[in-house]
Amino acid sequence: MDPSLRLLRASRPFRWYWVGQSLSAAGSQVTALALPLVTAIALDGSPKDVGFVAAAAMLPYLLFSLPAGHFLESRPKRAVMIPADLVQALLLACIPLTWWLGILSVPLVAGIAFASGTAALCFGVVGFAYVPDLVETDQLPAANRAIQGSRTVADVAGPGVAGFLIGVLGAPLAMAVDAISYLASAAGIAAAPPRANTQDATADHSPERLSGAGGDKPTILTGLTVLFSNPHLRALTLHAALYNLASEAFTLNLVLWAVRHQGLSTTAYGIAMGAGGVGGVIGTMTALKLSERLGLGRAFIVSLVLSCGAPVLAVAWALDASVLAFVLGVVMLISGIGLGNANVYSLTLRQSSIPRDQLTRSAGAYTQVMYGSIPIGGVLAGVLGEALGARPAAIIGALLMCLSVTPMLPRSIRTLTLPST
Repeated sequence: MDPSLRLLRASRPFRWYWVGQSLSAAGSQVTALALPLVTAIALDGSPKDVGFVAAAAMLPYLLFSLPAGHFLESRPKRAVMIPADLVQALLLACIPLTWWLGILSVPLVAGIAFASGTAALCFGVVGFAYVPDLVETDQLPAANRAIQGSRTVADVAGPGVAGFLIGVLGAPLAMAVDAISYLASAAGIAAAPPRANTQDATADHSPERLSGAGGDKPTILTGLTVLFSNPHLRALTLHAALYNLASEAFTLNLVLWAVRHQGLSTTAYGIAMGAGGVGGVIGTMTALKLSERLGLGRAFIVSLVLSCGAPVLAVAWALDASVLAFVLGVVMLISGIGLGNANVYSLTLRQSSIPRDQLTRSAGAYTQVMYGSIPIGGVLAGVLGEALGARPAAIIGALLMCLSVTPMLPRSIRTLTLPST
């Protein structure tokens, strides 16, 4: 039997957790599509207003990731995650309610987005640390594959379902669906108690597993110390930061070049990009078999070659619109397969390499570095696009994505194997 299915069948707590997270991931797709439409259509907002709301939703990740990871490390995980879900449910329910009352405004939507983003950040850094409390160390790959798989399916199918709901209910009322999904997530966590004696559990005591800060009292920077003191985690963090930066430079210029300069319709571009989601599902589903055959380290590198190397082919030639649409679809499919693999491996590597008492703190640090590189990539995209043109800027972004694989190439990473008890 498939390892993820076997885990879902054998572990009632993990099964409840997975169901709740799957429903929440599906609901979040509604908000991702509905929130800008609430601003632009229901409130007749300008593009500046839409950007303002989007920035408000992401700002907590830049402001609070390190503090959240630090201060939530010692808190009971379910006592953080369940209230975070309930807060998000309440906040999102305020949008259809205030719209019905006629008092919804752009500043109010931005405030709700900021507060909801803060709650989501708290849930995310603690949720990363909660999975190892639910399953044994050697079950982490199967657990991460199951969770990542449902999220990837939601990414692929969610926009279509969200569009249907928004068409039937309208954008403000559709937000209630996501509010309900957070209640499902809270219920799933409430029904998923951690394994006994997990508070002090560690997978092993090998040199790669670090103490928080050399025995000193942890500080707000301890999470960064954990990440950058371990060679495996340091390589992964540097790769992720450079990849996110490069991906912004690539993606933002790719759409300008493909649509404006090559005449590709927005519909065709969207379909081509959607192939990346299909690839993500394939990659997530095949991650365990690939790592069992090649070992975790080599499988990780293969996945990065696909996800980071394939995009170069999308801008290698100035193709006609019809051919370009096909090439983009194939490239995004291949890249998505690699990205689906890599997401499973990244979660497993981090959860099995970080001491249990530093998982939340290090998750905050990792989030800070990850999201901190995105606005830098956005600025770089604009500067390169303005100075060189969209296609040369996209090529540079694609080459930087290739370069992001470099930290993951040392032999110590290539020889990594799946964690075991």
